[in-house]
Amino acid sequence: MEWQSRRVTLDITIEIDGVRMNLPTPPLPKPFWLDQIKHQGVAAFNPDSTYQVFRNVKDFGAKGNGKADDTAAINNAISAGGRCEPGKCNSSTITPAIVYFPPGTYLVSSSIIDYYYTQLIGNPNTMPILKATKEFKGFGIIDGDRYGANGLEFVSTNVFYRQVRNFVFHMTEVPATTLMTGIHWPTSQATSLQNCIFLMSEASGTQHQGMFIESGSGGFLSDLEFYGGNYGLSVGNQQFTMRNIKFANCVTAINQFWSWGWTYMGIGINNCTTGLNMSNGGAVAQAVGSVTFIDSVIENTKYGIITAHNDTSLPLTAGSLVLENLKFRHVETVVLGSQGPIVPGNVEKITAWGQGHQCTPDGIFRIQDNIKPIARPASLTKDRDYYTRSKPQYGDVPPSKFISVRAEGAKGDGQTDDTLALKRVFHKAAAKDLIVFIDAGTYKVTNTIHIPGNSKIVGEAYPVILGYGSLFSLPGAPRPIIEVGRTREKGTVELSDFIVSTQGATAGAILIQWNIASPPYAPSGMWDVHTRIGGFKGSRLSVKECPAAGNLSVINEDCLAAFASMYISPSGSGLYMENVWLWIADHDLDDGNQNRITVHAGRGLYSESREGNIWLVGTSSEHHVLYQYQLSNTKNVFASQLQTETAYYQPNSKAAHPVAPLRQWNDPIFPELCHISEASCHSGWGLRVLDSIDVSIYGAGLYSFFNNYSTECSKDNKNPKCQARIFGVDGRCASNINIYNLNTIGSQEMITRDGKVVASAKGNENVYPNTIAIFRSGEGFPREDLK
Repeated sequence: MEWQSRRVTLDITIEIDGVRMNLPTPPLPKPFWLDQIKHQGVAAFNPDSTYQVFRNVKDFGAKGNGKADDTAAINNAISAGGRCEPGKCNSSTITPAIVYFPPGTYLVSSSIIDYYYTQLIGNPNTMPILKATKEFKGFGIIDGDRYGANGLEFVSTNVFYRQVRNFVFHMTEVPATTLMTGIHWPTSQATSLQNCIFLMSEASGTQHQGMFIESGSGGFLSDLEFYGGNYGLSVGNQQFTMRNIKFANCVTAINQFWSWGWTYMGIGINNCTTGLNMSNGGAVAQAVGSVTFIDSVIENTKYGIITAHNDTSLPLTAGSLVLENLKFRHVETVVLGSQGPIVPGNVEKITAWGQGHQCTPDGIFRIQDNIKPIARPASLTKDRDYYTRSKPQYGDVPPSKFISVRAEGAKGDGQTDDTLALKRVFHKAAAKDLIVFIDAGTYKVTNTIHIPGNSKIVGEAYPVILGYGSLFSLPGAPRPIIEVGRTREKGTVELSDFIVSTQGATAGAILIQWNIASPPYAPSGMWDVHTRIGGFKGSRLSVKECPAAGNLSVINEDCLAAFASMYISPSGSGLYMENVWLWIADHDLDDGNQNRITVHAGRGLYSESREGNIWLVGTSSEHHVLYQYQLSNTKNVFASQLQTETAYYQPNSKAAHPVAPLRQWNDPIFPELCHISEASCHSGWGLRVLDSIDVSIYGAGLYSFFNNYSTECSKDNKNPKCQARIFGVDGRCASNINIYNLNTIGSQEMITRDGKVVASAKGNENVYPNTIAIFRSGEGFPREDLK
């Protein structure tokens, strides 16, 4: 691991391997296109026509000179315009904001309070510094969810659609003995942290921590560096993917105090006392469910990983841990257990190692030993690690290379038909090698929008492309809202920071269809692009039109809203997806009480890519009728921490009732799959893998919390009753299907192979889910076709 510090304007010295070095200082600040282009975005459904989406903190009085206290000015920039304030508002989609920080040092004496639907963005070329004063008061330089009299002011599992990127969090002026946090970040889906540096005291007894997360249902973060402090990360959440993170001179790099499932990839830990501590609760009451840790380096560190898991620890599968492709140098103990070293310090490389329950043809057994690594397809890797790529911010691109959709005639007002305007600008930009800037707004379209190869598209404050009308209404003739490439078209596309949605009854809509074929060595990418169906102003699928129904014997056809959220066609290939959330709303984001709604959409992510080479990094898919993920006749798929939820209203009605399964789409035909009479067999699948090869899943959480809106069925993980099945591998040709740390909730059966039970929930209890640490489909499991 080469330690290369980011270029920030600081007079600070760090020590690595006994060598002291200064973080380099760049020349004059370099401009960033986001600060230079014209901002004309709108909040389409905000009653105030003058509402300002883009805000520069200096326009609100911030100085950024390292001398003036900028706290009030920054908070004013965030809050201005009657926005969704924590403690007074649960959620809102009508007050989006980008709050931009030019280069400078911003002195803060108390917390910067983050609001809902907010992107805090610094200049990536010359990162702004958020510097805490010596007398700082508050829970984090940025507080992502403020504590009030009754606890967190936002419900952390419902905090969506926000970003923080391109900042230096400077805490070294705060006394080392003061508990000091860089960012407090309890959060959930469609949120991200990217490209930040955390500087903390390295003094003995330091109480500084870079990031604190205590709850939520995340989540994704990447490209972070932590220097000094008691903890780099101190974290607990249902699930997360954390990628490309460096730690140096921390007492403990990662303090994992609870989780259901967590995936770390591309981690570098240097000169810390402990790398990862996941022993909270001890052997008798472990609090960490499972951790998957891959493609990483730990060096000059006393303890690599501390765990409490052993052959008598409780819960049975808590502390499940899988390591793959890890390197160690000068580490005293690689894995330390409650009774002493488990993996000694003379190990320099772990090809693959695991602890927890392994599912084999002969049964389920506890393991704590070396395991066979997953055979990685070469097309998914780069220098033996899995290929990854951070969201492009186009920092070196001049503003003249951007083209605004509103400047080209689109309105984004949620009323005008913007179909032709968007088509024109997308094709013009691809032909002229320009980057499309989708200004904030809601762009209503009545026909398919084709995105050609060579397209680069970036949104402002999550603009919405909203499919509407009769062309999207026929489930027998599904039609994409967004079509990326034509069939058999080759090229690359980059999409980031926008949402695709539907309005009203659009039962034939495929929100995103991916046709373009990209090479595996230079795949296309989709970062922070989400689909959202129902539950927001302008959707006509709100609590008014689609309230939660207790009896679904008669389906409200006005609430049949999509055929599928995303479809990767046979010709589509070479697609890197990162932090993508495919969501059918279970509640109304613009209703003050977040009341539940019942909206139907048939399918989540369906891929039948012939060539595959698909990366699903920190993605989730929720509340679709038939399934959340389905991979059919495909190959070469990598996934990290897949997360799903079954529709809350199921099995009322049965899955096949609102959406008719179609054999030509390889839909699950429930009478054939349900060999038991229980209604719970007729709930949507979390994940189906059909006749596919080389599918590698590094962490998954497949959840079924409800049975007709009641959570009674998921309260006892020894006998869950929400649904019968949730993950299945089927087909004569299915081979080399691997999954590490499969976590299920509410499902009686965890894994089925060609309809036969391979693993049940009973006996695999974890802190709340049920967990299988290691499953491989090709190791002699029964197949229906061989009986």
